[in-house]
Amino acid sequence: MQRINEDIKSGNFRQMYLLYGEEAYLRKQYRDRLKKAMISDDDTMNYSYLEGKDISIGAVIDLAETLPFFADRRVVVVENSGLFKHGGEQLAQYLASLAETAYFVFVETEIDKRSKLFKTVSSQGTAVEFPIQSEATLKKWILGMIKREGKQITEPALHYFMEKTGTDMENIRKELEKLMCYCMEREAVREEDIEEICTKRISSHIFDMINAIADKKQKKALDLYYDLLALKEPAMRILFLIARQFNLLLQVKELKKQGLDNKSIGAKVSLPPFIAGKYAAQAAKFRTSDLRTALEACVEAEEAVKTGRMNDIMSVELLIVRYSI
Repeated sequence: MQRINEDIKSGNFRQMYLLYGEEAYLRKQYRDRLKKAMISDDDTMNYSYLEGKDISIGAVIDLAETLPFFADRRVVVVENSGLFKHGGEQLAQYLASLAETAYFVFVETEIDKRSKLFKTVSSQGTAVEFPIQSEATLKKWILGMIKREGKQITEPALHYFMEKTGTDMENIRKELEKLMCYCMEREAVREEDIEEICTKRISSHIFDMINAIADKKQKKALDLYYDLLALKEPAMRILFLIARQFNLLLQVKELKKQGLDNKSIGAKVSLPPFIAGKYAAQAAKFRTSDLRTALEACVEAEEAVKTGRMNDIMSVELLIVRYSI
């Protein structure tokens, strides 16, 4: 990121940039900053945006070979092409002798660092990864936005807000905007404000559902399931998320047995430390054998639906009942 910031500040740009990683908010921020710095907003003649896995490499090359119209450079943004995983060999070969006036910004969620295209762009241009940000970084970012609004928040309330929003920065930004408007007349942001205004992620619903199952609170578990159905979540997606939750709990439980702390566990299962701690506490409510059996039951429930032996909504309902008795 520092390299991109320096390029923008100096106005000396590389001809190729690759922005990749799980953090979509930062990818988009730097994509837009590069575009704005390299070409004016009203210059539609020398800017092209291509998105999706059906992009024609021939068309991309043709754009790059077209001389800019009364400008120093032609800027091409290619997003979510999948070419950095497979199928990018032809483009990599072209980029090795790229036209001097062509500038590329590639934006991808997933890449294969072994691919020829990644090696070409990273060696001849700049490749920057935008991973899910650490708890400390997110806290600092959130507190900065709250301070700019002239408001304050306690440490417990901040943790509660992060539990509600997760680690996705775009979601955090949107929820914080709502929260600031809701607390407009007050200086301090309270936990009850967060509870009242911030949208609960589906993963939080699933977490609470599994907690209710572990505590044998069948009615609460079923109520949470019916809430998700009312929000138009498909039963099979809910089943997938339940299975994912059980799988994560099994991994966390095994890692905890090995003596790992929450930070190390979070790094291994791609969870922030403060979330990993919650998962470790939930995993402790289950025996390892029960988690394995629950995962098998999820597979059986999916099979029952796919073979037509059971209705999708009923299959998930029976699964919840079975493990909350």
